[in-house]
Amino acid sequence: MTAHGSNSRQIAAGRPTDGQGNRRNILAAAASGVAAFITQQGGQPDHVFHRVGVEEKALGQPTSALDLAAYVAMMEVAAGETGNDNFGLLFGRQFQPDMLGLIGRIALSAPTLGASLEHLARLFPFHQQATETRFVRDNGLLRLEYRILDGRIVERRQDAELTMGMFANVVRACLGPSWMPEEVHFEHPKPEHWRQHESLFDAPAHFGQRTNALVLRDRDLDRRMPGGDMARLTALCGTLVDIARDTGEPALLDRVTAEIRARLPEGCPYVEDIADRLGVARWTLQRRLAEEGLSFSDLVERVRRDLAAVYIRQRHVPIADIGFLLGYSEVSAFSRAFRRWFGVSPLRMRAQ
Repeated sequence: MTAHGSNSRQIAAGRPTDGQGNRRNILAAAASGVAAFITQQGGQPDHVFHRVGVEEKALGQPTSALDLAAYVAMMEVAAGETGNDNFGLLFGRQFQPDMLGLIGRIALSAPTLGASLEHLARLFPFHQQATETRFVRDNGLLRLEYRILDGRIVERRQDAELTMGMFANVVRACLGPSWMPEEVHFEHPKPEHWRQHESLFDAPAHFGQRTNALVLRDRDLDRRMPGGDMARLTALCGTLVDIARDTGEPALLDRVTAEIRARLPEGCPYVEDIADRLGVARWTLQRRLAEEGLSFSDLVERVRRDLAAVYIRQRHVPIADIGFLLGYSEVSAFSRAFRRWFGVSPLRMRAQ
């Protein structure tokens, strides 16, 4: 699918597809320096790479493709291997834009900060497929948003935190190392050591949000990027698109799953709202799901179950908070659903 295609297939061998035979890839530059950082944090990189099926030599080829699911899993396993629950946060904080390969150099080559963030949001899905990135205005502020749309990738906290750090460093490349966002948002539950997030971003951190996002003031967008070069920018954009070929457009099932996941903390989502967000009629969405052998309520149940299996292992998150994050207004309703899914109560599962 990308340049160095034979190596890409070797890296991704054995990885699941989206049900239509499509793999979701990320360019290997996203993992630049990860082996050294794992070592620095007290872990053994070869243990991590072996567990997720990534070959270390592939990480030194920035335009080769890694399987996206393997990449995200690598960061989660690295957090466990190093014993550092904030591994992704710290890795992203030190990850400079030029380490990010083509997409990083595109951001640095844009003429202004505004153009840099617009190019980053528009082209990031070529760097990392099945991903939604947006640069939007919101009540007088700006939001640089990011989320993975691949429904197979459930556990992805480390990736979200490192990506927010990477994005913040793009802004710092223009405004200086002391720049900080107004707020930072994360879709996952509040981590145990969440104060480090607010310390490193020097901004309020909000968890359980619809998407991951940096929130910044609507100013300095006309500030010149130090390395701005229109000719280089044009060439780099063409190269990235040529290498990636496409953004790995998610299947409808993945898109519906992503929207359900985003809305659960606000309560059980309605099919009409999801259909409207996706730009299809409600009956069309229900028919398409039926063709997959699913109803909308089936899919909501599946997303809740998969997230519950991840959240219950985070022992610092109260059971009641897990229920809320999954759209339940009463703990008792969540407990009944949990017992139906796993055969034991949430408390018993956590104890085990």
